[in-house]
Amino acid sequence: MPYFDTASAAPLHPVARQALQAALDEGWADPARLYREGRRARLLLDAAREAAAEAVGCRADELSFTPSGTHAVHTGVAGALAGRRRVGGHLVVSAVEHSSVLHAAQAHAAAGGTVTQVPVNRLGAVSPDGYAAALGPATALACLQSANHEVGTLQPVAEVAGVCAEAGVPLLVDAAQSLGWGAAAPGWSVLTASAHKWGGPPGVGLLAVRKGVRFAPQHPSDERESGRSPGFVNLPAAVAAAASLRAVRAEADAEAARLRVLVDRIRRRVARLVPDVEVVGDPDRRLPHLVTFSCLYVDGETLLHELDRAGYSVSSGSSCTSSTLTPSHVLRAMGVLSEGNVRVALPPGTSADEVNGFLEVLPRAVAGVREKLGVTRAHPVAPEADDLEVDALGLRCPQPVIELARSIGRVPVGGTVTVLSDDEVARLDVPAWCAMRGHAYLGEAPRPRGTAYTVRRLV
Repeated sequence: MPYFDTASAAPLHPVARQALQAALDEGWADPARLYREGRRARLLLDAAREAAAEAVGCRADELSFTPSGTHAVHTGVAGALAGRRRVGGHLVVSAVEHSSVLHAAQAHAAAGGTVTQVPVNRLGAVSPDGYAAALGPATALACLQSANHEVGTLQPVAEVAGVCAEAGVPLLVDAAQSLGWGAAAPGWSVLTASAHKWGGPPGVGLLAVRKGVRFAPQHPSDERESGRSPGFVNLPAAVAAAASLRAVRAEADAEAARLRVLVDRIRRRVARLVPDVEVVGDPDRRLPHLVTFSCLYVDGETLLHELDRAGYSVSSGSSCTSSTLTPSHVLRAMGVLSEGNVRVALPPGTSADEVNGFLEVLPRAVAGVREKLGVTRAHPVAPEADDLEVDALGLRCPQPVIELARSIGRVPVGGTVTVLSDDEVARLDVPAWCAMRGHAYLGEAPRPRGTAYTVRRLV
């Protein structure tokens, strides 16, 4: 069964498995002790730290192992903000950061700090000018992911780092998605990563803090991990994480070139094989193994179940796959279609046959979901009125957009259709539908129940 969700977690790399077993046998003792077993454990930990630091592009004494990537982010954000509290309490993040960064920003705001989100373009990328405009004399820290976890877009880290350096503001880079493919762009002050993204064991994060960066850990510290991650290090897992990082980086260039060809095939053929689909993210400046697309008139959760039954494990940023009934913050920030969203993240070793099989299954799965939702090809009808209002209250994605599509032919060119919906997703998907179908989105207006979204028919 092909597993196509390495952006969430990659399968354990064979080198990680071997290193983990060896470290369990040799590295179980306390590396802080001076007896034989402790010294042996210390040698393993030091070697793991040096290997990980080499891959990150920092000194070994700048890198700490943490219990997870999220722990590394929270520790990094809080420590950097506290270290510069005399400067001010302003934090700058991009609108598409991983939820761990945004949760840290929310905690900072709740404690009295201020947060500015830098917007992205329709491809999911920030601009250095956006960061330059957001930085100010009270800015203590800026954060920017190296690559987006939902759509794969690479961010201009080096350029933003230059802007931050000119302003005297440290930059925290979340490199969780990209570190397995290469070192982060230069200029960062704090860097975080997570081992299970590159085939290491879960429960290991990396936190690197450059020398000279003011950093004050916000928890009781001890002598371990430079005081940044207290407690006994999971030494076997750290050893396996470093060993697998070195292994995947050795294979990265060749594997990236091979997987990029397969992802390009998916990008091209999905747009041809599936009607009413939007492939999102930057087609060129992107991770080599990841592609995301959204299908009109499709319930995302149902589509993922259909693909799972067909033997393909994929994920989604669609609101329809969660209990929140709100669009993915990444897709919302990009202003792209969220319904029927599918993210494919190929693991190393994926074959062309597996990708071709997925492309054979996908059109049938989408068509089957649309049929279940009652989506049929529209037949020409005589316009009924210049303006119509459609009541979609109580209907969840993608039904409000389906009702809009059914109704647009009932007004003449130049006429309007207003969709009344209480589903937050409509705020994103109605404008996205207009952009895809060539109609004009006129805006929204609150109603006693829900929101009215108005569309003018242009074709």
